[in-house]
This record gives sequence, C-alpha cells and structure tokens, in this order.
Amino acid sequence: MKSIERVKTVTDKPIKYVVLSHYHAVRVLGASAYHAQGIVASQETYRLIEERGQQDWDSEYGRFPRLFQDAASIPGLTWPTLTFEGEMSIYLGKREVRLMQLGAGHTSGDIVAWVPDAEVMFSGDLIEYHSACYCGDAHLREWPMTLNEIRAFNPKAIAPGRGDALKGLETGRDAIAMTRDFVTTLYGAAESSVAKGRSLKESMAATREVMDPKFSKFAIYEHCLPFNVSRAYDEASGIDDPVIWTDKRDQEMWAALQGGS
Repeated sequence: MKSIERVKTVTDKPIKYVVLSHYHAVRVLGASAYHAQGIVASQETYRLIEERGQQDWDSEYGRFPRLFQDAASIPGLTWPTLTFEGEMSIYLGKREVRLMQLGAGHTSGDIVAWVPDAEVMFSGDLIEYHSACYCGDAHLREWPMTLNEIRAFNPKAIAPGRGDALKGLETGRDAIAMTRDFVTTLYGAAESSVAKGRSLKESMAATREVMDPKFSKFAIYEHCLPFNVSRAYDEASGIDDPVIWTDKRDQEMWAALQGGS
C-alpha cells in the first residue's frame, strides 16, 4: 500500500496504531495490511461493523468487483481492539492526538483526530473538497452541526476524506462550507419531495435539478448520487437509522429509480 511506503520514508519504526474514522468496508478491509498493534475506533463504529460490516463488504464487492482484483487475499473485516466513547488521547512521544466523537454525519460512528500542537484536523469523510460526499449511511440533519464543531477548532490544515491535505484556515473553512452546502442541498431536495408525495425516482429528478448545477463536476458525484438520494429520501420519510445496504437492497433501489415505484 502506498501509505505504508510513505510512512517508511519518514520513520523506520513499526506502525503502532491504526485509527478507523468509521466502519465502511473501504476503510475496515484495508486496515489489516498495516499489522498494527492496535486498531482504534469509536464504540459505535465497532457496533456498526458487527451489525452491517459484512453486508457492506458484500455490497461493495457486488457493485465494483474490479476494485477487488485479489479479493481472496483480504483476511476479512478488521476488528477494533481498542474502542472509546466521547474522547480519548493517543500519545506519539510527547505529541498528543485527540480522537473525538463530535457528532454523526457520514455515519453514526464518525470520529476525528485532532493534533493540538500542530492545529491539524483529520476529518475522515466528514469533510470533502471538490468531491461528492457519500451519504448512503449518513445522518444528514446532524451532519451540519458536526461540521460546526470541527470549524470551531479553527484548524490550520485538514486531512479530508479524499484528496490532498487542505492547508490554511480559509481553505479549510471553504471545504467545510462546501461540504455543508452539499449535504443540506441534498436533504432539502429530499424533504421537499417527501412532503409533496413524490416517488424515489421523482425525488432523484428533483435532486438533480438543484445539485447538478453546483456539484456535477465533483469527483465520484454520479457514483454516489443514487445512494445519497435513497438515504436522504429515507431520512426525510422518518427512517432515522440508515437501512443496511445489501445486494438485494442495491437491486431494489435500482428498480425503484428506473421504474418509479
């Protein structure tokens, strides 16, 4: 893995901890490659791995088998060995890294890593910059409030869910505002559609009207949109806990989007 090779250019010491920002298979499956002494996550992330981690893996593989060319080599889900609720600190020598649950957003188990002496925030997928947010397991009404909590730290740099580090206070604030605009626009469109009694297919069309002009050029926008609209539609319909994604549910979603049910 490129990240492991990058670590080796900085230090010859072994990787002691891997921190899981949330439970998704694209995070959890790869963590075993680090051979770390400890896998750290929130207690809620552990619960989500237990409840829906395997289904998430099966669903991802069913949708994108080309991304898992050597699937047999993956030892399975990586289980956290150290979990916490609220906040905990890890010390790298004298440097403190604070792991915190600031609120739900991308998932209900999201955590961030704050490095106080450097004023750097590792946000996980809570923040994206010129990239679509994946919202298939999101808590969209709460997400903006969690972003406000991150903004209050005034980070000098942010490591977002995808892409390069965001350097500078203004760039970080721009990314937070961009993410907030994305999730609020998405949820607003779904809330309006549900109030008008629209179907999922009709909600998709209404969402495109307001989101395509602003976000269609963002990375992975088209890939995320069906899942984003489905989750936003569910939440606006009163389904607070995201429905588990399975192969069957994937097929039902596509049928609803194509057939208008």
